[in-house]
Amino acid sequence: MAFRVVFALLLLGSTYIVHLKQPFSLSVSSFFRLYGLVAFILFCSLSYAVAYFHVRNLLRLAYVQIGLDTVTVTTLVYLSGGFDSSYSFLYPVVCIYSSILLYRQGSLIISGLISIQYTALIWFEYFNIIPPLAPDRIYSAVRYHWSYVTYQILIIILACVVVSLLSSYLVEQTRQAKKEVKAMQDHVSRVDKLASLGEMAAGLAHEIKNPLASMVGSIQLLGKEGFDDPDQKKLMAIVLREANRLSSLVNNFLLFAKTPNGQARPVCLTDEIEETLVLLEKDGNRHDGVDITRDLKPDLWVEMDPVHLRQVIWNLLLNAVEAVGESGCVIIRTIPEKNESVIVEIVDNGIGIDSADIEKIFIPFFTNKSHGTGLGLSIVHNLLEGYQSRLDIQSTPGQGTTVSFMLKVVEKPD
Repeated sequence: MAFRVVFALLLLGSTYIVHLKQPFSLSVSSFFRLYGLVAFILFCSLSYAVAYFHVRNLLRLAYVQIGLDTVTVTTLVYLSGGFDSSYSFLYPVVCIYSSILLYRQGSLIISGLISIQYTALIWFEYFNIIPPLAPDRIYSAVRYHWSYVTYQILIIILACVVVSLLSSYLVEQTRQAKKEVKAMQDHVSRVDKLASLGEMAAGLAHEIKNPLASMVGSIQLLGKEGFDDPDQKKLMAIVLREANRLSSLVNNFLLFAKTPNGQARPVCLTDEIEETLVLLEKDGNRHDGVDITRDLKPDLWVEMDPVHLRQVIWNLLLNAVEAVGESGCVIIRTIPEKNESVIVEIVDNGIGIDSADIEKIFIPFFTNKSHGTGLGLSIVHNLLEGYQSRLDIQSTPGQGTTVSFMLKVVEKPD
C-alpha cells in the first residue's frame, strides 16, 4: 500500500512538471485524466487500508488490489500515449509484487490478465477502435506494420511471464531458506535446553538409582520367604511392580540425560526397519486394527549403531500407532536424496498435535497420553543428535502427523 501511495505521488509530481514545461505534449483533458487517475489510486489505497482490518479473506483482497492495479497501469499506459507510453515497464513491477503476495500461480494469473489488457489496448489503438489521445504522436501504433505491433505486444507478454516465473522462484527459495533457518534456530534452542536438563537429570537419576536397586533387591528377597496372607502377597506384588516401573523410568531418564556412545557401523536401513516392524506387528495390543504401509527403497546403508537405530524407529512408530488408535493408517518410507543422504519419514492420519504443543513435545515428561513417561521423543532427539541428525515434525490437528529425520548414506560393506 505504501508503494502505491508513493507511486501516486510521484506520478502526480511528474505530471505537474510536464504540464508546466511541456503544456502541449498532451491535451488539457489528458492532463486532467492523469490527475483523476492519481486521485483514484490514492482513494483505492485508503480503501485497501480500511478493508485490511475488516476483511477476513486477505488473499481475496490481495487479488482484488493487484487486479485493479493492472487496470490502473493499463489506464496510465493509454493516457500517456498507448503504444508510445514509457509506463509499460510497470507491468513487470506488478508481476514482481504479485509473486510475493500470491505466489507462483497467482503471479501467472496476474501476468495473464496483464497480457489480455495490453493486447486489447494496443490492437484497439491500431484499429482506431480506441483513438489515441495524441493522434499526431510519431510512435502511435497506427503508424507501424501489424507485425511490428505484434512483436512489441509479445515482448511485453514474455517479459511479464518470465518476471513472474523468476520472481516467484526467488520468493519460494527465500521462503524455504527462512523456514530452514527457523528450524535450525529451534533445533539449537532445543539442544541447549535439553543439555541443561540433561546435566541436572544425570546427577538426580544416579542418586535415585542406587537406593532404588537396593530396595528392589530387598523386596525380591522378602517375596521369596513367602506369605500366607493373600492380601500381603498382593501388596508385595504391587510394591515390586511399581518399584520395577520406577527403575525403568530412572533408566530412561539416564538414557535421556546421557546417551551412551554406540558402536556406529554400516547397517542396512531397510533391514533394520523391517525387523522393528515385525516386532511391532507381533505386539497385538498396540498393532491391532492399524494398517502399516511400507515404502522402503532396498539396499540403503547408513552408519549408525543398530541398537540406536531400532530404538529411534520403534519410538516413532509406536507414537504413530498410538496416535491413530484402533483404526488408522501409518506409512513409513525411505526417500533417497541427491546429497548422498536418505530421509526416513513416518506419516500417520491420527489426531495430530496442536501448534502450541509442537515446541513442548521434546521437553522431558511432557505428554498428552493417558500413559507413558513423556521421554520417548526426548531420547530420540538425543540419539539422533549423536549422528548429526535432527527430528522434524509437521502436524495438523485432526489430520495427522509427519515425522522425519535424515541420515548419511554409506557404501555397502564388502
